[in-house]
Order: sequence, then structure tokens, then C-alpha cells
Amino acid sequence: MQLKTLLLSSAALPLAKSETVLGVYIFHRHGDRTPKSLAPTSLTALGADQVFQSGSYYRSRYVASDASSPIVGLSSDIAVPTQLSVISPADSVLQSSALAFLQGIYPPAGDNGVSVLANSSEVQAPLGGYQYIPVGVSSTASSNPNSENNEWLQGGSGCGNAMVSSNNYFRSEEYLGTLERTRSFYGGLLPVINGTFGAGQANFKNAYTIFDLVNVATIHNQSIPSRALLTDDALFALRTLADAHEWNLAYNASDPIRAVAGATLAAQILQQLDATLTGRGKTPVGVQFGAYASFMSFFGLAQLDKLSADFTGVVEYASSMVFELVTNASTPSSSSSSSSSSSSSYPNVEDVSVRFLLANGSAAQNAPREFPLFGRARSPLPWTDFAAEMSKFAIGDTAAWCRACGNTTGICASAASSSSSSSDGGSDGEGAAATTSSNNISVPVAGVIGALVTLVLILGVEGLVYALAGLKLVKKATLAASAAASGAAGGAAAAGSKA
Repeated sequence: MQLKTLLLSSAALPLAKSETVLGVYIFHRHGDRTPKSLAPTSLTALGADQVFQSGSYYRSRYVASDASSPIVGLSSDIAVPTQLSVISPADSVLQSSALAFLQGIYPPAGDNGVSVLANSSEVQAPLGGYQYIPVGVSSTASSNPNSENNEWLQGGSGCGNAMVSSNNYFRSEEYLGTLERTRSFYGGLLPVINGTFGAGQANFKNAYTIFDLVNVATIHNQSIPSRALLTDDALFALRTLADAHEWNLAYNASDPIRAVAGATLAAQILQQLDATLTGRGKTPVGVQFGAYASFMSFFGLAQLDKLSADFTGVVEYASSMVFELVTNASTPSSSSSSSSSSSSSYPNVEDVSVRFLLANGSAAQNAPREFPLFGRARSPLPWTDFAAEMSKFAIGDTAAWCRACGNTTGICASAASSSSSSSDGGSDGEGAAATTSSNNISVPVAGVIGALVTLVLILGVEGLVYALAGLKLVKKATLAASAAASGAAGGAAAAGSKA
């Protein structure tokens, strides 16, 4: 995904210098791992270092005493568990990545980790004062405990309508046409991959897992069978075909339920940022580790693909996207204790905005850059605008997820009965129960964003007039040489991105 070249240089917006950061939500991909086709996958030493270095970058940006954009009231050296909300699916690659990342955010405390006992003796915490920061297990209905062992992104989601929607891609003219055009290309790579994929599997249907196997091999293997076949053009075609395959499984503009991963992520982002505001900074940092599919789904829902087709590719290992709560109003000193951030100087909602940033690859090597969301021409967005836009597609609780997915068994059995009784009482549309159909869904956050977003929705009619007046189209970037390279590799219809 070439965001770090074309997109990050031409579409990024400069950061304001006078802002105060009230809180952040970071969604992070795992680091380098073993290939999916050779399950179980595991995080490599390179992968652990990638996410550790990313954590170190975010420490220098938000946490350290000399941070460039310090978060108000956040402890700089000793982690305070109540100030951080960190979650990940119960997946070994993602959980391990989260732990390595947190050691970058809060490294061993050294002398600060020494306890002085009643008898005046001193005890040094193990590993130089290693800080134990809890990583919770994602509790949403769509959480997948084996995210990195699933070769197909919807295969383990459990969302019935999303699986049906993604399967529709395999019956589309686009898919069938690409499948036929690329048979000779994949067949020509059999000497490279036939230790894992047979002749009947060497085709576009397995575009991502074939790319993944080759990509891991080029990183780790000193010798690869028939290495000469892996020319630059062949590697580019493998990557762009995988991008196209995964994008079409993760998002479809006419069938939003396909992007269920992005919709549930949107609700989690809103919940955390809203909690930061309503709690006046008591828990200012939210971190979640997840798979690339959630990035792609969210990119589509947030209309980032209209900004550039580069957003339709698989993000690199250790990529992260960040949502900053910022203000230009007076705030408590960023070096003060967390309790001070709840003082009367905490800014009002109308003085708060949200900035979106993306690092494609480890933030230590590719610093996060700013992009406008929702087809808007401005960034950051006022909190009220941001919350209203996110609420249009966010799926915020189990009942809403079950309705959108059409699930009625398992965890959805009890949710269906409770939501049925509550829906009899009526709905106000934007802030309550969602409606679903086979081709379209409206799934606003159902009672999980809090009173703040309720206020946003009450004022939404008046605000929408002004918001629409401020919209303008953003020209979609073109992908240089993608068509030529793909054609040379068998006519691959892809999205010029790097996984």
C-alpha cells in the first residue's frame, strides 16, 4: 500500500501547533508474523520489534515528559492502569503485539520501579522494572479469537449477512473475470509455491494467502525455490491482486454490512473518545490491536477510498491509525496529575475536535500523517460533526450487531428477545435501534455513546445544513503504473497498494 509515497506526500495536512491533546484512540495492526497458510501463525522477532518501535514513537509523541504532543494529565513514566484501555482479540499474534507495543509506551521503570519496604530494604521489580499493563480481550460479538489463522477475513466473523455479502463477490463479474485472466500468472508461480499450494489452488481465489506466503518468504527465507520467477513485476502483481481481493471482501458501497468489522470498530472509537470527554480525561488513552480487514472496512465507511485508491490496499505490518481529541481552549497543564484534568478548566464540547492520522507501517519509520474523513475538505473535525458522521454506520452493541448480521442463535438468541421488547417502544431513528435490509443498513450506535452524542443528534438538523454547505469533492488519486504492471502479470484489476 503506497500511502507512504504518493498519498502521504500529497494529501496530508499540516498539524496545528497550538493544540492540546486531551486523549487518543489507536487502532494497530500486529507486527511481522509467520504466514497464514502455515497455521498456527506466530509473531516473529522482527514483528515484536516493529510494534515495540511503534510504541516508542507514540511514547515520544504523547507520553514522555518531553513529549511533542503530551496528553493532558497522563502519567509519563509509571503506567497508571486506569488511564489506559487496551484490548485485543484472544489471538496470540495480536496479544503478543499489544504487549510489545505497551513496552514501548511504558518501558521498564528502572529506579522508579524500586519499592522500599518497612525494614528499609529495597526490592527491584523483575526485568529492570518491567511494567505490567493489562490487555483486555475484545468483548464484541464479532471478536475472533483466531484472527490471524483465518485465511478469509469474514470466515471467522460470525456475522451471517456479512459472510453472505462477501460471498457475493465470488459470484461477481469482476471476480470471475480476474480469476480467468490471472490463471496463467498464478500457474507460472507454481514452482515457487507448490510446497504449500497445489495446481488447483494456484489462482486468484487464494490471492491473499499466496501473496502472504511469498511476502513472508522474501522477508525471512535466504533461499526460495525458483526465486528467479519472483521478478519485481511479479511481486507487484501478487500484491495488487491481493489488495483487490481483500478490499472487495471487506467493503462494498452498495452493501455496507460487508464492512461489519469497520462498523464495530467505529463504535468502539466513539465509546472511548466519548468516555474521555465525559470522564474529563480519567481514561485518556484507548488502544486496540486488530487485523488489516478492520482498517479496510473503516477506510471504506469513512470514504477514504474517495480520497485516494491507495486506501483500498492492505496496510503494512505494524500500521496504526490514530484519533486525537484536540482543543485550542485553555486546559489543565499536560504535566499535571490525572486528577487535575477533571478541574473546571477542562474544555467544553464545542471546543473539542478530532484529528485522524495514519501510519502505514511502524510509526517509528513512517510517522502518522493527517487525512480528512467522510469526504470533508477539512481536518480536524469538530467533535459533534465527527460523532454524528461515525454514528451513521457504527454498530455499538450486541443487539445492533445481531440485527445487522441477521443472527438469531448463540449470543444473539437472548439479544434478539430483549431488543424485540425494547423496539416495541419505538425508535428515534438516529440514536436508537437500527434497521437492516439485504442491501443496505443503518446501524447508529444504540445507546453506547452517551448523553453527549444524544445532544449532537438533537442539534443535527441545524448542523447538517451547515455541514452540507461545507462539503466539497476531493479528487481521487490515480495509481501510477498499476494498470500496466497488472496487465503484464495477467490483467490484474487491483488497487496499487503494498501489504
